[in-house]
Amino acid sequence: MTLTTFLAAAPIGIAILIGAAVQGSTGFGVGLVATPIIALVDPTLLPSVLVLVSVPLPLLTGLREFRSVRLGWLGWSLAGRVPGNVAGAFAAAWFSPRLLGLAVGFAVLAAVAASLARWAPRVTRINLMVAGALSGAAGTATSIGSPPIALLMQRQAGPEVRATLSMFFFVGATLSVALLAVTGLVTPRHLLWAAGLAVPMLLGFWLSGPARRFVDRGRVKACILALVLASAIALVLTNW
Repeated sequence: MTLTTFLAAAPIGIAILIGAAVQGSTGFGVGLVATPIIALVDPTLLPSVLVLVSVPLPLLTGLREFRSVRLGWLGWSLAGRVPGNVAGAFAAAWFSPRLLGLAVGFAVLAAVAASLARWAPRVTRINLMVAGALSGAAGTATSIGSPPIALLMQRQAGPEVRATLSMFFFVGATLSVALLAVTGLVTPRHLLWAAGLAVPMLLGFWLSGPARRFVDRGRVKACILALVLASAIALVLTNW
């Protein structure tokens, strides 16, 4: 490994480690933590490397608490995600990335404010499909798609949130990898980076074990709102 590669790999590895610990304890967050760092160090690694890392991480998180997966919730949210992905692709083609980032960022800020004002949507089939569609659209258009589905589940138990969100994002990441591969955006270089980042990803996942106990002590909603708020602020500031 050259000095340049090492200097690039070190901050990215640390970001993946922290992001994996966050996602393993809450159900999402690796993209929020790692994307800005990767973009600063080597933007050519995005989105492929992060998406490749995002396949095994949610799978591990979901399997660890698989008995807590709400299969009904998962099915209805995924039913909404596919058309949401298509809508996001069209939006990305029609509108500027800056406009989309600002629109999603301000919409999420409004949703967080409503949640702090005790707005709490029920987890119903319709709401799951809508949240899944919004997550798919926002993720495709802006690379940050976790807020809608995470906000819907903010009042649920920690294991249910982690397990269900993890399987939702695992399926989504797998589809994204397939699409990226078909379009030629997954190269041997991306695969090598993803393989190298497997070590900090696994270490972060291991650290998330004790972190889950902190989250589950009545802090699920607070952690979700904090992460969603951070993602909204990041979208607004980077596109202002």
